[in-house]
Amino acid sequence: MNNKGEKFGGGIGMETKGLGREEILINIVEVLKPLEYVYGMWQCGSAAFNRVDQWSDIDVVVDVEDDKVKEIFKYTDKALQALSPIEHSFECTQSMSPGGYQKVYKLENTSEFLVIEICAVKHSSNTKFLQKEIHGDVCVHFDKQNVTDIKPIDKEKFAQKLKSRIEQIESVFNIYQFLVKKELNRKNYIEGIAFYQNFSLNPLLEVLRIKYNPYRYSFRTRYVYYDLPEDVVKRLHGFYFIKDGEELARKHEETIKWFKETVEDLKTGKFQELL
Repeated sequence: MNNKGEKFGGGIGMETKGLGREEILINIVEVLKPLEYVYGMWQCGSAAFNRVDQWSDIDVVVDVEDDKVKEIFKYTDKALQALSPIEHSFECTQSMSPGGYQKVYKLENTSEFLVIEICAVKHSSNTKFLQKEIHGDVCVHFDKQNVTDIKPIDKEKFAQKLKSRIEQIESVFNIYQFLVKKELNRKNYIEGIAFYQNFSLNPLLEVLRIKYNPYRYSFRTRYVYYDLPEDVVKRLHGFYFIKDGEELARKHEETIKWFKETVEDLKTGKFQELL
């Protein structure tokens, strides 16, 4: 399941051009490392799982003094502009790391896939995308204060978290399946398939993740081809590609059955044994 280009018959926009990821990363390190309020920098994403290919982007996390999370982008702007004109950029707060800030760049003289995401996290934050069990072996470029040296996840606490999460998912799932059926009865298939995705498939995928890759239970479809067994992914394909209302009604019933079977299976097991 690792060679997606080969598996799915090649890639779209596969041509590469200009700058490569290493040159870009070197320039970012050179401009950020000397800053006294920057304590570390590492790569997440495909680099942390040794899966970098011609379609990989660059996911960088930077540990920054709390009141300087936006300050670093003055320097990354200049560093990247020195390599190539910035074709597009976008900046926003980092929703997954409270108080963090993120900027995304697309340079002109690079592959269209080599988008650069730089996330500045507060030095005091507990959410830095470093847990090996979830984020893999991050590629550390520099670390001035051992910020990347963190303890393993507490399995007992995490198991309790999963137990509570399954109870919550099951309650929501059991209530909201009527939304799909209602829109099927009305022949409002666009609304029906949207409810099916949100209230049927997403909960199914989450409990499957808890069963097969519990630390990454919240990733939904992201990395599903790597995180779940191949036979499970193959079965899931048939639930995501729906041709008409009749098939939607049938797949919805099958989704309900698979969800309930998976939840019952999880209830009979000990969560720490999954971790």
